[in-house]
Amino acid sequence: MNRILKSRAFKTTVIAAAVMGVAGVAQARDQIRIVGSSTVYPFASYVTEEFGAVTSYPTPVIESTGSGGGIRLFCNGVGEGTPDITNASRRIKSSELERCAENGVTDVTEVKIGSDGIVFAQSSTNAGMDLTLEQLFLAVAAQVPVDGELVDNPYAKWSDIDASLPDREISVYGPPSTSGTRDAFEELVMEAVSEEMEAYGGEGYTEIRADGAYIDAGENDNLIVQRLTEDTDSFGIFGYSFLVENANSLSASHIDGVEATPEAISAGDYPIARSLFFYVKNQHAEEVPPLYEYVDMFVSETMIGEAGYLTDIGLIPLPEAEREMARERVAQRGTLQVADL
Repeated sequence: MNRILKSRAFKTTVIAAAVMGVAGVAQARDQIRIVGSSTVYPFASYVTEEFGAVTSYPTPVIESTGSGGGIRLFCNGVGEGTPDITNASRRIKSSELERCAENGVTDVTEVKIGSDGIVFAQSSTNAGMDLTLEQLFLAVAAQVPVDGELVDNPYAKWSDIDASLPDREISVYGPPSTSGTRDAFEELVMEAVSEEMEAYGGEGYTEIRADGAYIDAGENDNLIVQRLTEDTDSFGIFGYSFLVENANSLSASHIDGVEATPEAISAGDYPIARSLFFYVKNQHAEEVPPLYEYVDMFVSETMIGEAGYLTDIGLIPLPEAEREMARERVAQRGTLQVADL
């Protein structure tokens, strides 16, 4: 496959009306319909462009809806305008898979494609900043411990949290509640820190402050990147691949002394690392003939291997054994069960 196709990998192929609400989509068609994670979107977009270029099938239609929004659309049912694949930057929840089953989506294959780190980044015009997970938590939590009691977050500047941090207002652009990145951030940062704090009674606390310090920037991580180049005092929360694509203008904070690098993320040394997935609706395969051909291309070594095309745009490859497992699961059309989650 020609690497010139990379220049087309990030073309917007969102045609939302064609994904949902179109009458009569239960009949056979040869255009795959994909929704889901904004983090997985660049990788899936590359594969869709390549698929459209090297096969006789039309380029799949893909929409960035966020992980939660994509899974909801995916689980709405079989046929009747529902998507064939949903991308996710976190694993599907058991409650979501149960809802799938309630709506007749009973044959779903889970495919892990790689790893990713969530970065806390700023304009590279600023000096670098090292943060602990606890400092990051205290910057964005709605309530924090003060003198042993939980109070509304009083921290207006980073230096209010720790005198060693910059005398800059806390301003963080981050993903909405429907985002898999938000889910992972809440689990890997909010819950991990708060469970160790006596004031929270050993329970995970995930409520994000709503006083303007944390700004819901929507599902499009590219918009967060753009805002950071304009609002250079702010930080942004997004996937590592977007940092790779904007390395000339953005830099990421070290977290607990660890830099976000492919090696640190793959090894699990970077504290905010997570896995990336997509889910296949096997019940659509007969009516959508190119479905498995697309899936096979996505999980090929050419795409997700250590020297695969997707690594050039920020995907952290899985270990070889896990990549083989992903391909085997696809080949067997393995059905995900609630008990697996």
